[in-house]
Formats: sequence, C-alpha cells, structure tokens
Amino acid sequence: MRTAPPLRIRIPALGIYYVGLIVVLYLPIAILFLFAVNAGTVLAFPLKGFTFDWFFRLSESTAVLKSALNSLGVAAGSSLVATLLGTMVALVLTRSPFRGKAVLFGLSVLPLSVPFVVLGVALLLLFRAFGIGLSLWTVAIGHSIVALPYALLIITARLAGFDPRLEEAAMDLGASYPTTIRRIVLPNIVPAMASAWLTAFTVSFDEFALALFLAGTSPTFPVYLFSQLRFANRLPVMIALAVLLTLATLALLLLAERIRRVD
Repeated sequence: MRTAPPLRIRIPALGIYYVGLIVVLYLPIAILFLFAVNAGTVLAFPLKGFTFDWFFRLSESTAVLKSALNSLGVAAGSSLVATLLGTMVALVLTRSPFRGKAVLFGLSVLPLSVPFVVLGVALLLLFRAFGIGLSLWTVAIGHSIVALPYALLIITARLAGFDPRLEEAAMDLGASYPTTIRRIVLPNIVPAMASAWLTAFTVSFDEFALALFLAGTSPTFPVYLFSQLRFANRLPVMIALAVLLTLATLALLLLAERIRRVD
C-alpha cells in the first residue's frame, strides 16, 4: 500500500522575508563594489563612468597602506593570543572537573554580551589608570579579549566531540597527561585551532569601536577610513581598499568554515 507523500505547506511570506533579508544584508556591499569602479568622486547616482584607477592609486597612498598594515599586525597577534588562550581554557573546561566551571565559561564568553563601546571606554580608563600609553599594543589587548569567545567556542565544540578513550589509551601505555595533550589531543584539534585563528583574525581586523578608543596615534584601517570620510577626493581610494579587504575577509571566513567542516 502506497503511503501518502508528506504534506508540504508553502508560506509565501517566508520566501519574501528571506529575499528581503538578503537584500538588506548584501545590497550595501554591492553598492560598495559599484562605487569602487566609479570614475567620479561623489557617491551619488548616476555614475560618472567606469574605472579601475582607484585600485592602482592605492600604492600612492602610504597612509592608507600603513593603516591596513597596522590592522594586519594587530589582527595576527591578537588572534594568536585568543587562539592560545581559547585552547587552554577549552582544555580546562572539557578535561578538568572542578567547581566553578560554569563561572569560568561565563566569564570567558562575557565579551560577546558587552557592547564594544562600553568595553573600549573601560579599557581606556584602565590603561590610563596604570599610565599605559595608547598604541597598537593596547588595541591588540582589546581585540584579544573580544576574539577569545569566538576561539573558545570553536575549540570547545571540537574537544567535546573528541573521543576521550584515545587519551586513556595513551596514558595506559605510560604517557603522562601533558604528553598526551601534546602528542594526542593537540594534533587532532589543529584544524579547529586554525579555524578559530581565522575567525578571530576576521573579528579583529574588522573591529572599529575598541580601536577608536585604544589606537592612539597609530590608527587601524577601520579607524583611518572613518577619519577620511569627510574628504571627498580621498574617499574612492578608501572604498577601493575596503572592497579588497572585504574580499579578503570573505575568503578567510570561507576558509575557516571549510577547515571546520573538514575537521
């Protein structure tokens, strides 16, 4: 006897909502790409022509390239720190039974729920109280804090699915627990650590609020871009670099997702 096919209910409103959501999310990015090849310096329609000159003129703007290099250096360092700390905290949370585990996890992911503006002001006051001058180092400290939860959640998810019998077998064969962590656990979670690093790198590179308060005289690219918005003749070069960085960020996110799935 043939069973009836499952009933499928079509809700047009959901499709309309989905399309509207895609438009709201990606239309600004599409407009950014459009004005990056606009020959005019005024961000208005109609466009004045088609050109790639703004991309070629990036090499002439040393301040723009310096701010981009600042962002790259801060993102690389802070993501490394966040990944290392996230790995250590994840190992403690998943492998060490102790009281207060929920408190440690809550404190580790707390930066996700604190507005970056509030955190930036708090860190600014903290550095001022201890007489620490603002620089790229202070930005890196702030970005390490906000990137830690992302790295922690990615690595914790991998460790939660890791078979603990492999560790027990290694210790039964005479390996100490630190050796088991170094020789068994870490090699198996390297893809998750790489994915965590890439995600933390993207979070740091795109972050603006903390960098605005903590950068001092060495702005990161988002801060420098914001400071140049009032100069119409410089804006097209900023947009061209923003397009390149958007493509690089998208590539990093896709790579992180690919590594996470392979893992």
